[in-house]
Amino acid sequence: MSGVSAVRAGFAEVFGGDPAGVWAAPGRVNLIGEHTDYNDGFVLPIALSQRILAAARPRSDGRLRLHSAQGDGQTTDLAVANLRAGAVATWAAYPAGVVWALREAGHEVGGADVYLAGDVPTGAGLSSSAALECAVAFAYDGMYGLGLTAPHLALLAQRAENDFVGVPCGVMDQMASACCEAGSALFLDTRDLSVRHVPFDAAAHGLRLLVVDTRVKHDLGDGAYAALRAGCEHAAELAGRPALRDVELSELDTVLGGLPPELHGLVRHVVTEQARVTETLALLDAGRVAEMGPVLTAGHASLRDDFGVSCPETDLVVETAVAAGALGARMTGGGFGGSVIVLTRTETAHGVTAAVETAFAEAGYTRPRIFAAEAGGGAGRAE
Repeated sequence: MSGVSAVRAGFAEVFGGDPAGVWAAPGRVNLIGEHTDYNDGFVLPIALSQRILAAARPRSDGRLRLHSAQGDGQTTDLAVANLRAGAVATWAAYPAGVVWALREAGHEVGGADVYLAGDVPTGAGLSSSAALECAVAFAYDGMYGLGLTAPHLALLAQRAENDFVGVPCGVMDQMASACCEAGSALFLDTRDLSVRHVPFDAAAHGLRLLVVDTRVKHDLGDGAYAALRAGCEHAAELAGRPALRDVELSELDTVLGGLPPELHGLVRHVVTEQARVTETLALLDAGRVAEMGPVLTAGHASLRDDFGVSCPETDLVVETAVAAGALGARMTGGGFGGSVIVLTRTETAHGVTAAVETAFAEAGYTRPRIFAAEAGGGAGRAE
């Protein structure tokens, strides 16, 4: 049974009858540009083939009923008119937050029955939450005929996560899920939301982009992410800049000289990471994809040493993969666990995979989940 057929069958079992439609939104991996999005900087993600599907049907009684195939078997039943930030403590806060954000923005949407299923790993730094939000946002846009653009829906999904769920994420994840195109990376300027689709086909260059899910769960709602963002914003304020994006690499040392030492690592990472995005974009434009490898590895070192968001498992993947012949590797996502991307030549991918699995076994870690990523398309109606 296909994903769409399965989610339709699940909807019928839980809610009865047929949905008005099925919508889908992908997870993402970020090639480069980590923690730059909430600093008004550049990012360069791709959408994954893994996605969240939402079978949905509008209701006229103002009830929002949510059921997840990956959940505990329970259906969450909420009154749309009573949705308030912080009022939903379970996974249902993400889809409920989207409905809340739509209504807060003045869109007169009502209730719905929504059945959700998908294969984006949760807690793996692959934006399962953004995929969930965008699937519901696109479903509501379709069901209620709102006619909103993909970037607009992404911003509403971001607001749901920021203000309803309480995670102060930047807009990269939602924009990637909503706006990516198959076969391309999304070069996004998070300040003005301008985008450029940059061809990215690793296989055509004899390469493979592996995603290594370390199975170390991260929780961006635990305060660590918020503290990092607050530190970056405080540093920008002290430096007299609108955001750290406005600090040029050439003036980094001068700016650091005027800041307290505890902020140096945060600033150094954001400013150098911004430069790494620009460098990677130039390499992709020139067709020199393999040369991205060392840039990725340098990005991981910065996340580990300056930003402090790596962990032993992600460090082990990077060290082992590079030693086994990978061109480069780095942690992707918010940090504190999650996934690592590894750029390798096709002929060495098997050896790199085996080396990482062996290293994890020897360290006593849970076996990682490893798969090849291809640049997929963004959210939309699946049926």
